[in-house]
Amino acid sequence: MYPEQLVAPMRQDLTSAGFQELKTPQDVDSILNQDKGTVLLVINSVCGCAAGAARPGVKMALQKSEKKPGKLVTVFAGVDKEAVQKAREYTLPYPPSSPSMAIFKDGELVHFIERHHIEGRSAEMIAQHLELAFKEFC
Repeated sequence: MYPEQLVAPMRQDLTSAGFQELKTPQDVDSILNQDKGTVLLVINSVCGCAAGAARPGVKMALQKSEKKPGKLVTVFAGVDKEAVQKAREYTLPYPPSSPSMAIFKDGELVHFIERHHIEGRSAEMIAQHLELAFKEFC
């Protein structure tokens, strides 16, 4: 588990962009069990690819895209263990991956971006990928 003072700025990076933190399994269920609308879930991480590509890329996509998910939520890997475990149940059959991003539509997982799709890519590439996914699913 990472100390809260270390991850606080990383949490704020997304919450300041409108993301709601899900810190318990019940929080996760209350959002991802909904059968109406679209949800973007970001599984946040302390790693360099989260800081350099994932978080900046998702914020860029949200700024540029005309179509956007109705809800923006996040869990933090290595910190909110039970919430992350519950969120990963919703992203099956994909293996655990952080950072990662999932789009749910009407309660169903419709798009998933795994860590290996983030590593080595720029924030701009992540943003372009998300903009296309938003256009298709939102």
